[in-house]
Amino acid sequence: MWKGRFAQETSALVQRYGESVSFDWRLYAHDIAGSIAHSKGLVKAGILTADEQQQIETGLLAIRQEIEAGNFEFKESLEDVHMNIESELTKRIGPAGAKLHTARSRNDQVATDVRLYCRAEIDRIRSLVSAMQAALVECAERGGETVMPGYTHLQRGQPVLFAHHLLAYVEMLNRDSDRLADCRKRLNVMPLGSGALAGSTIILDREFVAQHLGFDSVTQNSMDAVSDRDFVAELLFSISMLGVHLSRLSEDVILWASAEFGFVTLSDAHTTGSSLMPQKKNPDVAELTRGKSARLIGNLMSILTLIKGLPMTYNRDLQEDKEPLFDSIDTISLALEVFTEMITGMDVNAAKTTAAASDPMLLATDLADYLVNHGVPFRQAHEVIGKLVAYSIEQQRAFGEMSLEEFQRFSPAFAADVTACLNLETAMTARKGIGAPSPQNVKSQLARWRKALTTE
Repeated sequence: MWKGRFAQETSALVQRYGESVSFDWRLYAHDIAGSIAHSKGLVKAGILTADEQQQIETGLLAIRQEIEAGNFEFKESLEDVHMNIESELTKRIGPAGAKLHTARSRNDQVATDVRLYCRAEIDRIRSLVSAMQAALVECAERGGETVMPGYTHLQRGQPVLFAHHLLAYVEMLNRDSDRLADCRKRLNVMPLGSGALAGSTIILDREFVAQHLGFDSVTQNSMDAVSDRDFVAELLFSISMLGVHLSRLSEDVILWASAEFGFVTLSDAHTTGSSLMPQKKNPDVAELTRGKSARLIGNLMSILTLIKGLPMTYNRDLQEDKEPLFDSIDTISLALEVFTEMITGMDVNAAKTTAAASDPMLLATDLADYLVNHGVPFRQAHEVIGKLVAYSIEQQRAFGEMSLEEFQRFSPAFAADVTACLNLETAMTARKGIGAPSPQNVKSQLARWRKALTTE
């Protein structure tokens, strides 16, 4: 493809090895938008006439329509999406097309295109995150005031509302969305006009071009602008963290849907059967999501490894940034969509969760709090209740089955009102501190999230 100083054609094998159009074609809309804005900057600089700019813009928009309709032929011999579009444009409109690349390199061109692409995808992913949050809120509302055990070390700890558990993930997803928004701010800076590495002697109004493309500002160092991909790494970290949170929720769903827990029922549409065992109903969506989080983390590691040892400025290694980026965006997008659908069809089994939450040991901490409220130092109260638990296990009798006299063997601070804190409903109502799972608190949080997600 290249002429000028080269006397030989590029080897077909080298072309095949170096082409990127098979995957970077998806940047076409952003490449065209960038080229149209650049052409307007060239008019302002006196390089193009208004008529030439109109020819370029009309030609580029026609090419975009053909690509969207699936009628455009991308040529591997032209390496990438940028050269494919420019070559076709020049073929169609002649000399005006050949002027388009003035004061521009593919280095600043691709850096601009990838930023535009990431910006648009962040907006779309954040919308999918909001939909996922809304599904969790809706499922939590359907669960009502269903109580379940809360766990630490996968051992029953204290009672919580099922809705409170789901709302924990709503909070996590909100931080993920905020991280994506922060990442968007940092990447929304335009590198176009940086040239190959040192700008150009043909001076364009970069702020003018940036305004046309919706960038907040322009880069201030041409070498940094064309060579760094920290914005890609940051985006892939944000996506990986989002994937990790989906993986944690997946693990909960997998456990809850098992016969051993039986806390939730997943719809037939979001489970699969076994090729051998006819009774099976497998939570494949959750398992796949848990697995795909590893892929997202792997893509992040690929980018960090790719850029860690590159000298200034642009190096062809950077072509390898796109496939991990595209894959992570595709993976997280589909994961969010299918998980949202699955949660919408998930029902809590209140009888199972309530039975598990009725384990009297879940109120051991409440008994310790009772002693504290009766003047016993917490560490002493903790030891007293530990001995009481051991006694309960030895006697095979729950706390509620014990007499006041038995309680007082362990501490004289116990009084007749001790039985009040052994009531599950009372115990839940008492958890009214900020962030705690009392029914009233959870009701307020559901209302808050419903309003926040409706107004987005």
